[in-house]
Amino acid sequence: MHNATQIEKRGTPAAVICTKPFAQTGAAMAKRQGYSSYRIVLIDHPVSNLSREQVQERARQALPQVLAIALGNGDIL
Repeated sequence: MHNATQIEKRGTPAAVICTKPFAQTGAAMAKRQGYSSYRIVLIDHPVSNLSREQVQERARQALPQVLAIALGNGDIL
């Protein structure tokens, strides 16, 4: 989150991807950096024990939200 907010402060959109259990922590970290309603892409938890194909599926599911953030098409929370 810290890196993403620093990138945002330089004028470049950055997408943070978190698993759902860490959404509140990510939002708190963003707020601490001055972003009270930072857009976070949420995916299911866990990730560490997934197969390559399952990770690719999570990435496909997250992609529309990541693109929306990168292209400035609405707020994703």
